Amino acid sequence: MASTPAPFRLSVLDQSPVSQGSSPAHALANTLDLAQLADRLGYHRYWVAEHHGGPMLAGPSPEALIGPIASTTARIRVGSGGVMLPHYSPLKVAETFSVLAGLFPHRIDLGLGRAAGTDPMTTFALQRDRRQAAPDDFPQQLAELLGYLDDSLPADHPFARLASTLPGRPQRPEPWLLGSSPQSAVWAADLGLPYAFADFINPEGADIAALYRERFAEREHNGAAPVTAVGVWVICADSDEQAQRLATSGRMAFTLLRRGQLIAVPPPQEAQRFLAADARAEGLPRSRRRAIVGSPDTVRAELLDVVSSYGAQEAIVVCITYEHEARRRSYELLASAFALEGASEAALSA
Repeated sequence: MASTPAPFRLSVLDQSPVSQGSSPAHALANTLDLAQLADRLGYHRYWVAEHHGGPMLAGPSPEALIGPIASTTARIRVGSGGVMLPHYSPLKVAETFSVLAGLFPHRIDLGLGRAAGTDPMTTFALQRDRRQAAPDDFPQQLAELLGYLDDSLPADHPFARLASTLPGRPQRPEPWLLGSSPQSAVWAADLGLPYAFADFINPEGADIAALYRERFAEREHNGAAPVTAVGVWVICADSDEQAQRLATSGRMAFTLLRRGQLIAVPPPQEAQRFLAADARAEGLPRSRRRAIVGSPDTVRAELLDVVSSYGAQEAIVVCITYEHEARRRSYELLASAFALEGASEAALSA
């Protein structure tokens, strides 16, 4: 199949996976390496995730990674995918991302989510005040944060004067709302925000994306248009068989995660043995998560279908493999399959 440009933007979501036998520090170095590759290949944006308290993912602080990534890349937008706002003060998040926007003008995204990104005990450990559970006030937190960024807090708001003190002005990050449920679509539409839906968590989100667009149109937002991105799990390799083999590492890790067992990303040979011998899996419900796994032609066709079903303008691709080189190769092949500006025939060489 001849490579032709994608009818949508292609971006990267990096969860900084930790491979068995390696270290979290090495995973963070791999994140910087992959970001530089994505920049050269022509991906549109590079988001880093927030997860806490587990051995598989080394990215609890996207705000700490964004600066180093932006400073070692030249063109690509860099941001959070996302900041889990319930853990934080809206003012602190606004200040931090204002600094980043001031240092890297027109390149910083602030993706915001409601999920904890961890288990209940770790969520409690993240709280500053542990006398009781934190309130479920995400809509109020989000409105306050946007008020700082837009300098739109009401004059009688007790924190109104703080909006003008954000250190990166006149630059500001581009806020996005992340989600995997109808409620997140409603909030994004009502607030006029771009919306990134996590298909790799909930593969039944096409109707939710449609709800976002319909509700956005009802609100008008001074003529602004809705913007939808879909986060998709992809592993691309030179053949379908090779890609399926690479995908076993993630399948094993997430099978055990559903049973409450947290592990680093295992090598494919171990994962293949586990999955073949795991008789218990036969009696357990299969994961509903969608994964696009295969050769460039296979991945291109399936990704086109998913993005079309969401009516999205962008696909944000997440990939976890045991070997970092396999992850690099996956993004190289994907860039070539969609003829990204920086992709070359070298990306298709063995």
